[in-house]
Amino acid sequence: MVMLEKMTDFFRNLPPKKCAECGKKIDEQHECYINICSDCIKINDM
Repeated sequence: MVMLEKMTDFFRNLPPKKCAECGKKIDEQHECYINICSDCIKINDM
């Protein structure tokens, strides 16, 4: 029998998203698909 992981546990265990340019951890909102941090794309108000 295959035991399926709870969906919430799956998402909780994902590693933090990192900027594709500098490698810095990105603090993002759940609906955000961007992979570059605000420092690299020069946005101050995020």
